[in-house]
Amino acid sequence: MRTLMPASGALFVTMVLAGCGGEAVPAAIERTTVTGAPVAVIDTMIPDVLEAAGTAAPLRLATLSTKLMGSVTAVLVHEGDRVASGQLLAQLDARDLVAKRSQVDAGLAEATAMQADAAAHAGRIRGLYADSAATKSQLDQAVTGLARADAAVSSARAMAAELAATASYAEVRAPFAGIVTRRFVDPGAFAAPGAPLLSVEDAATLRVTVSAAPDAVRGLRRGSVLEATIGDATTRATVEGVVPSGGNLYTVNALVPNADGRFQSGSAASLALPRGTRRAVLVPVEAVVRQGDLTGVRVTSAGSSSLRWVRLGRVHGAMIEVYSGLAGSDTVLVATGAR
Repeated sequence: MRTLMPASGALFVTMVLAGCGGEAVPAAIERTTVTGAPVAVIDTMIPDVLEAAGTAAPLRLATLSTKLMGSVTAVLVHEGDRVASGQLLAQLDARDLVAKRSQVDAGLAEATAMQADAAAHAGRIRGLYADSAATKSQLDQAVTGLARADAAVSSARAMAAELAATASYAEVRAPFAGIVTRRFVDPGAFAAPGAPLLSVEDAATLRVTVSAAPDAVRGLRRGSVLEATIGDATTRATVEGVVPSGGNLYTVNALVPNADGRFQSGSAASLALPRGTRRAVLVPVEAVVRQGDLTGVRVTSAGSSSLRWVRLGRVHGAMIEVYSGLAGSDTVLVATGAR
């Protein structure tokens, strides 16, 4: 409902309450004289898109744990710290592994010494056998002894490697460069195999994930470029993949570069999925007048202008879509001042 009310150059807006305590709806239009350039409303065809809502998550996110059972002796980082790849983040008590390491090293040294002795003995028997001073049985025994010594050394080395791998779990290191997002334990806490200790994420690339019906994702392929909205900002996203997710829905994953940290991981996000074209009414962004939560444009006619409240849509470059309140035959004013 619009009613024109003269007000001697002042602005009067009549508000109609939609129901008890309902939303206020403007019902009157200001008429005044404003300087500026008249611009014809553009009634044209634009790409039709579906705004599929989802979230923006870091491409690389790791929750770190250990295979050992023991107490945490040190946690060297806090939430929000930036870490480098391979950086030591936490340590566990590994004194029992240190003691076992000494035993394994001693066993390896003994096996190596026995291998050297067996090799020397086998060499002597081969020489004697060549001079017919040793029997074939003696030679076979020497060769067998050397083979057993070689096997003992291999076994000792395998035990040493296994122990080294186990001991490495006493040190929790960053799998990639990123930021510590969660610290689950403090020094003195007991760590169990598989229990989370720390979380690290790398938000240099974000993955926007949305769900949509099959007809909305038809034609999308890996490498397709879409418009993405993360928070209040728009950017370009490259489709990583489109996969069925059950319930007659498809999941679309798209990657957004974020090396400068412009976007926050975990933010609400959306992807503009193309659906062909549709007719739309466009006006310059500069023509929009904002008063609180209300948006309008100045429609000019016969040398005067009227402020008409409209419902706005998506921004297309320097133009913005008007969902309702304007016709394609209208002319709006890009105001530079009022009097």
